[in-house]
Amino acid sequence: MSRLFGPVRQNGYVVRDIEAAMAHWIDALQVGPWFYIDRVKTDWFRHRGQDSPLELSIALANSGDLQIELIQQRNDAPSMYKEFLDSGREGLQHVAFWSTDYQALYDRALAQGYRLGHEGQIGGEQGRFAYFDTGAPANPHAGTVVEISDISGSKGRFFEYVRERARTWDGSDPIRKPR
Repeated sequence: MSRLFGPVRQNGYVVRDIEAAMAHWIDALQVGPWFYIDRVKTDWFRHRGQDSPLELSIALANSGDLQIELIQQRNDAPSMYKEFLDSGREGLQHVAFWSTDYQALYDRALAQGYRLGHEGQIGGEQGRFAYFDTGAPANPHAGTVVEISDISGSKGRFFEYVRERARTWDGSDPIRKPR
């Protein structure tokens, strides 16, 4: 539990092959079902303060109360996902905290010295998210990215739906494509 952000609600993995990553989580770890969105529609996206035409796929599942997010960037647009892959890494890229008072949490993070890496919005004003870059050169724990996400709208309801489906999952229909 973070005194600033609350409980970790999601681990986000940046991968080069989202289908292979889902198969691993299903077969090796028996985590599912996965809710796979082949092309995410963002209202807007900015990387380090500049608009960026990000194209990505995501898949969501839960292991207990912890959501697992798989992210595959589909183009070369500037993003923290691309920076992560370009540095030779793949796998756990961020931990996420959720809020129904997004703006207050966003403002507190900036006041505490967190540096905005990228941010965007999906599905309207209540779908905002921000990633803070905590990997300053002097930080011996560089690489931990913190995401905050507004769950006060439809995204929060969808996240709850994903969690509930995982709780009762019997192993069938392991990859689902939401409408």
